[in-house]
Amino acid sequence: MLFLILTPLRFMVLLSAVYCLLFTSDMNKINLHEKLSLIKDYWNPRILAELNGQYVKLVKFQGPFTWHHHEAEDEMFLVVKGRFRMEFRQPSDDSSEAGQQREVWLEEGEFMVVPRGVEHRPVADEEAEVLLFEPASTLNTGNVRDDFTVSKLDWL
Repeated sequence: MLFLILTPLRFMVLLSAVYCLLFTSDMNKINLHEKLSLIKDYWNPRILAELNGQYVKLVKFQGPFTWHHHEAEDEMFLVVKGRFRMEFRQPSDDSSEAGQQREVWLEEGEFMVVPRGVEHRPVADEEAEVLLFEPASTLNTGNVRDDFTVSKLDWL
């Protein structure tokens, strides 16, 4: 039977190895293009990483998405490849601007933040690859539940 005498030096090496296994296993680089090549569908975000209660997600867009807003979350959209437009509309109320729409085109390498409460919908005439950064609690369709809703996200 082999007995291992745990000297202070061996203890520090062992402690260091355990620390590395427990706390640094997520410190790997991620290739966005490689991960995006694994996504074969549209409007189904995948989680890449988590930091400070936020998720970094990848998703492919094509066609129009659902009009929606998020009561408590801001969303960041960064175009990795392709382009899409973000459409906005004013909520229906008694003001003269109610129902008014505007749009912003986002090109490759550009990003925008959509503040909480703003009704929006992304539309991609052709496939667009997008990185999202938003709180982990964010439901992709916000205040709407429909065929686009993804309640439980998969990790890539």
